[in-house]
Amino acid sequence: MNLQFVKAGTSDALVLNSISKQAFDSDTEVGAASPGGPPGYQSVSFHVRMARMNHLFKLVDENGVILGGAILFRQGDTLNIGRIFIDPQHFRKGYGIFMMQEIEAMFPDVKAFMLDTPAWNTRTNAFYTRLGYSEVKRNPDFVYYTKECRR
Repeated sequence: MNLQFVKAGTSDALVLNSISKQAFDSDTEVGAASPGGPPGYQSVSFHVRMARMNHLFKLVDENGVILGGAILFRQGDTLNIGRIFIDPQHFRKGYGIFMMQEIEAMFPDVKAFMLDTPAWNTRTNAFYTRLGYSEVKRNPDFVYYTKECRR
């Protein structure tokens, strides 16, 4: 795998928006009652704004093809992983694991990574647990995870 995880620009927003919509709408296969996603998941203007604020990242292959993306928020010594998404045609190829490892490596001074995911989503809950994230809180809608850094 010759992949790169880098900051996305505003020119990437249209492609990343399309991938985001496809990825989150595919959650109907793992428990979602209907297509949908987090706020802005299918909004080009949202993705442009995230790129302008340096929160939008992209996963690209050796040919420059965008395979997925992430929205990350740094808050002091904590990184909130707002969302990650992979083009559904590339599910189960290790790209999500690669992206999460790159996110963790990209912020060596972060003391904790935080994220949340829908409680009904069997795919993402298993994924984050497998990557060493610990559940810290749960409500009927969301499971909240953290991963402390021991560097």
